[in-house]
Amino acid sequence: MNLGFIWRQLPPVTKNLLIINTIIWAAINVFGTRYGSSIIQYGALHYFSSKDFLPSQLFTYMFMHEGFGHLFFNMFALFMFGGVIERALGSKRFLFYFVSCGVGAALIQEGVFAIMVNHMENLIDNPLALDLIARDGASALHEGKNFINPDMARLNVLINIPTLGASGAVYGILLAFGFMFPRQPIYLLFLPIPIQARWMVLGYGVIELLQAMNNNPADNVAHLAHLGGMIFGLLMLLYWRKKNTIDIHHF
Repeated sequence: MNLGFIWRQLPPVTKNLLIINTIIWAAINVFGTRYGSSIIQYGALHYFSSKDFLPSQLFTYMFMHEGFGHLFFNMFALFMFGGVIERALGSKRFLFYFVSCGVGAALIQEGVFAIMVNHMENLIDNPLALDLIARDGASALHEGKNFINPDMARLNVLINIPTLGASGAVYGILLAFGFMFPRQPIYLLFLPIPIQARWMVLGYGVIELLQAMNNNPADNVAHLAHLGGMIFGLLMLLYWRKKNTIDIHHF
């Protein structure tokens, strides 16, 4: 496989998204604790009541990755499927689709978190404890600590642990591939036979839904953002198909 040839054949938006995400990941890791934590603080998505929240984070979070594994799997999926979808939609619409899926994923996660935070605040029902979380919760997490009270600890995680990564937008791309090329065979490492793209996407969606319902903060994965990216992607594709503004031959 000639990777250089494949790279040269990638359409421009997919190629530049790969480059931008990799450069930002490298900057976070190269500058380390001196500047890396500040980049995450200002760029990663915080819950809107957090003192570190900025509206721009709804956009910037999707270009940030902390670990190499996180970066690799998101960029590998973008590399494999992004070019196909960009060629099908056109570069401008593909960029709009990618960003919209990412922002939509953030909005859905923030919305569901708002419901969960409200529930946890009602359980605690202690203004002093809530003020303590707002004032010192983020600092405690930065030091690897949390509150002893399990409800306060859970609420602190919801409010003060940021979300970062292109996963929401990437899941939107996976959804688009399954929507536009539903019968395209996909070869997965853990399956001995190919699976049609529509079933792969459906399987990923079900897994993310079950994981989100499990509501386990220890897995450190933004399942709600993944689902949000798929939901926004589906809504956009259905709208474009209804308006006959995209050509879907295989649906």
